[in-house]
Amino acid sequence: MPTDRLERPSTTQTRPTSGIPALLIRIQREYQEMPGLILTQAQAQRLWDIDRNTCGAVLAMLTERGFLKRTPTGTYIRAWD
Repeated sequence: MPTDRLERPSTTQTRPTSGIPALLIRIQREYQEMPGLILTQAQAQRLWDIDRNTCGAVLAMLTERGFLKRTPTGTYIRAWD
């Protein structure tokens, strides 16, 4: 039996829980690299290719931590100290 065959990952595998911390760092870096970045949740979902619930949770975490601020129009901007 050949041993050089690649096995496909199972379609039932789930994302590791470390995905959220990595996503938090990624989004923070993008906001730092683009100081004028202003996004709605829907735009953020498309930009970072994440589902609605994950996006909402991550944006809420970054807002609670004081990194982001939600404007009255519903967009997310970097909160400046």
